[in-house]
Amino acid sequence: MARQKTYTLLIVPDQDSPVTRYRIPRKLLLQAGAAAIFACGLVVAASFQYLQVAKDAAENRILREENLSLRGQLQTVRQRVEHIGTTLERVERFDQKLRAITLFPEADRASANGATSAPLTARASDGTASSTPTSHLDRLSLAARRQEQSLQELTEYFLDQKSLLASTPSVWPARGWVTSNFGQRLDPYTADRMMHEGMDIAAEPGKPIYAPSNGMVVYSGPEGNYGNVIVLDHGYGIKTLYGHLARVRVKAGDRVKRGEQLGSVGTTGRSTGPHLHYEVRVNGIPQNPRKFLLEE
Repeated sequence: MARQKTYTLLIVPDQDSPVTRYRIPRKLLLQAGAAAIFACGLVVAASFQYLQVAKDAAENRILREENLSLRGQLQTVRQRVEHIGTTLERVERFDQKLRAITLFPEADRASANGATSAPLTARASDGTASSTPTSHLDRLSLAARRQEQSLQELTEYFLDQKSLLASTPSVWPARGWVTSNFGQRLDPYTADRMMHEGMDIAAEPGKPIYAPSNGMVVYSGPEGNYGNVIVLDHGYGIKTLYGHLARVRVKAGDRVKRGEQLGSVGTTGRSTGPHLHYEVRVNGIPQNPRKFLLEE
């Protein structure tokens, strides 16, 4: 039988102690070396794995931060898109009011480039935005093109209708609060349902009443249940009436400009309190004064 190869390990102490010898089989050394190499490999692999995990964790943290940032930016974009949509809706309402007071034909809002109009700020049942910012932007772009075309039409019309615009009663004749609108109502004296052909604006006695547009005074004086009355003819078939005045500052035949004072709020005639009864008639037909007012 072949003799197993060994290695001798000598341990020589510093003093006079005997030398210690250890015989180590070569096979055991080889196994120990292989184990050491394997252990080093495990350490290296574990270190590499740790570095990779740390790198992934750092990248994930960066991605999470970027994701949060993008979510915030997306929310901001959504809010701005909704704000722009709301603004465009106000512009469209203003456009419609301009067309109403100028009697200009209504714009074709049913189509633009083959698409139909849709609400600009549609929301889901839970109150969140029901479509993506891209679809909102598409609708906003479509609405902006429609509005641009409509405003171009109005601009061209306005350039030709300066006189009509100056004669259209488009501002409030008095400042106060509306106590009775145009339309059917219960008569405050008889409790019968009847047509109220104007708008009542309550205000403190003596508050000034102004001409809402250029015109000529065709009547100034008492008029039955209306008390002291002023009637202005603005031309183009448009007339306005102001009732229950405490004081009248103009007379028949006077020409007035928009913003010029006509009189003051009172409670003359058949009145339950100080207010201005304001009427607008076009070709003799009573109209809702609100549709002529540009200011809300």
